[in-house]
Amino acid sequence: MDFSYLNILLEGSVLGLSLAFLFGFGPAFFALVQTGVYRGFWPAAFLATGIMLNDATIISLAVLGATGLMAGLESYHLVGVVGGAILIVIGIVTFTRTAGFESKTKSINHEHPPYYVFVLKGFLLNLVNPFVWIFWLGVVVGVTARFSANAVNVYVFFAGTLSVVYLTDLLKAYLAAKLKKYISDKFLTIINKIAGIALIVFGLFLIIKSWMYL
Repeated sequence: MDFSYLNILLEGSVLGLSLAFLFGFGPAFFALVQTGVYRGFWPAAFLATGIMLNDATIISLAVLGATGLMAGLESYHLVGVVGGAILIVIGIVTFTRTAGFESKTKSINHEHPPYYVFVLKGFLLNLVNPFVWIFWLGVVVGVTARFSANAVNVYVFFAGTLSVVYLTDLLKAYLAAKLKKYISDKFLTIINKIAGIALIVFGLFLIIKSWMYL
């Protein structure tokens, strides 16, 4: 792999690490944790696969639109500033959001539907969540401007992002199944604050990188 591509992949992985604790995304995360708690690791892992496939689909559609739109613009770096601002706003919302988690008094239910049902559920959970679309659109716009509408670089970046997010989702599923008694609303709220700060920092990073080339 070209070293520049490796740098881009690593940069995308850094975003993936920031998103790894983005619990404010909505129902998908809580469905992941609750599936791990009540049904065990494998159903939660297939749910995570569905979530990842949906993220990849949304990102691909957004990249196709963003690169096509910005390829003919001379001031696409200004769009990067706008994308960074969107992330900062989402980060603030995430920071101020409190978590709600169902009671964990149930025991793990080892009887479950076929695994493909969990994949479909994960895909649909994000598909019908407008927040997910707005979030990824903001990220894609900022990253596309960051790489001057170079589609290959953008896809390499998000390959790193989604790989890290998927692996950490599998880790969440495993920990939920093994450490269910330690998961609390207070713990999730603290992680929300950490995630919000990470998004704000990444949004500022996109703005600074884009502003330097205006």
